[in-house]
Amino acid sequence: MRVLGIDPGLTRCGYAVIDGSPGRPPRAITYAVLRTPPTAELGQRLLELSDAIAVLIMTYQPEVLAVERVFSQHNVRTVMGTGQAAGVAILAAARAGVPVAMYTPSEVKAAVTGSGNADKAQVTAMVTRLLTLAQPPRPADAADALALAICHAWRGAALQRRALAGTGLSGALPAGAWGARR
Repeated sequence: MRVLGIDPGLTRCGYAVIDGSPGRPPRAITYAVLRTPPTAELGQRLLELSDAIAVLIMTYQPEVLAVERVFSQHNVRTVMGTGQAAGVAILAAARAGVPVAMYTPSEVKAAVTGSGNADKAQVTAMVTRLLTLAQPPRPADAADALALAICHAWRGAALQRRALAGTGLSGALPAGAWGARR
């Protein structure tokens, strides 16, 4: 299964593409960070993110987009930008007909490290080990996007098969279906 992981952010939006499935070691295809200038107008920044994510989808043909579910933070400005970037990623996936899966930070941490309370250093160390990377992915947003993609490859595929088993359907669920099941 090919997964595009998105760690949403307005200034730094991490992305990663992996191939993986439950019980098998994942393989990193690409990962990096999309950046928009903080001084640019909000609409322009969102447009740049949308265009860049659309290119990633066209280039790598993911079977699913895994995005971090925005959670409440004390800094309203940060959570607003994160939510806007997540929305742009979800919209780009929907336009391309790519299903979307959403995971909370604790779900991702638990999938990758075994603990939902792991810190960023532990997540980065496990991502590095699981993908047998020569060095830890930098910046942390790229490591988080890799962790999101791994989380879906290992957990989401099993959840999808279980959900489809009861319906008699096969294939991927429509965009947004995972968010409704959580």
